[in-house]
Amino acid sequence: MSLPHAILTALLERPSSGLELTRRFDKSIGYFWSATHQQIYRELGRLEAEGLIRTLPAEQPARGQRKNYDVLPAGRAELARWTAAAQDPKPQRDVLLLRLRAAAVVGTAGLEADLHRHLELHRRQLAEYREIELRDFPPGRDTPQDRLRHLVLRAGIDLETFWTQWLTHALTELAALHAEDPHGHGPAEPRERPADG
Repeated sequence: MSLPHAILTALLERPSSGLELTRRFDKSIGYFWSATHQQIYRELGRLEAEGLIRTLPAEQPARGQRKNYDVLPAGRAELARWTAAAQDPKPQRDVLLLRLRAAAVVGTAGLEADLHRHLELHRRQLAEYREIELRDFPPGRDTPQDRLRHLVLRAGIDLETFWTQWLTHALTELAALHAEDPHGHGPAEPRERPADG
């Protein structure tokens, strides 16, 4: 249900064509809510059919011209309703954490290289977020809208900081395990299950 609200948010920030929206999803919006071009175009059609957005009239009608979309009052009301509604946090599902849990029983062969790769990806993302922060939120830029947008970016910065620190710790832990068992970190001995009773 969140993709239509992400689109409504983007269109309220700036009326856009479908192509412009997909570019924005590839950049800033995509940092916290990703969508394919097909999903965006499909959702635009649905939002228009539901009377939440409209196609802006073209200044000069021309064949093959891009449609620009704008949010109607019903769309703004829906976004305000959704923003104010209570939502529970989503449970954490991360395949890397599951793989580490599996490594406890089958061994860590091949895992260290992938942890290094993940660390490099998170470092790059963190550097990109910090560049955006310097560019888009210089000192003194503190309108209410800017402060809320900066808060979203800070969430990304804090999350990438967490992952870089955690992955560094995980690699240190793997190195220690390898030093203790240089022949391949075999699976841990299975624990005896407590008797049912």
